[in-house]
Amino acid sequence: MTTTTAPTLLRPRQGRVVAGVCAGLARRFGWNVNVVRLIAILSFVLPGSQLLIYAICWAVIPNEPLPGER
Repeated sequence: MTTTTAPTLLRPRQGRVVAGVCAGLARRFGWNVNVVRLIAILSFVLPGSQLLIYAICWAVIPNEPLPGER
């Protein structure tokens, strides 16, 4: 039996716009990064705590390691 693992949730060091949260989520789940960014931006105009959730993700999701750090 072969097992495959999904990519780890990391904030990439390249391709970031603000903090890499949207890019990391898109990479992890195989989504288009521009769609994830658009959804995030549109959600910020709705009432709620989306900005707080983004900030928490920024603090909790680790950066992608530099080459040679692994």
